[in-house]
Amino acid sequence: MADDWDDLVLDEDFVQGAETSEPSARARMLAARWREEKPEPQPWRSDEPPAGWFFSKGRRRRWRRR
Repeated sequence: MADDWDDLVLDEDFVQGAETSEPSARARMLAARWREEKPEPQPWRSDEPPAGWFFSKGRRRRWRRR
C-alpha cells in the first residue's frame, strides 16, 4: 500500500486540477449565522469608522505630544 503513494507527485498542476472545493471556515460560519438571522443591510460607505478603528482623533493627539 505504501508503494502506491511513493510515485505520487503532488505538484501545482495536480492541486489546481482538483474538482472539489469547499468554502472556508469563515464562509461556513457566516452562512450558518445568516440562515438563522438575515444580516442588516449595510451602506457601501458609512459615516462611522469601523469598530476599533486604529487612527482615532484621541490616538492622534497622544502621538503628536511625544
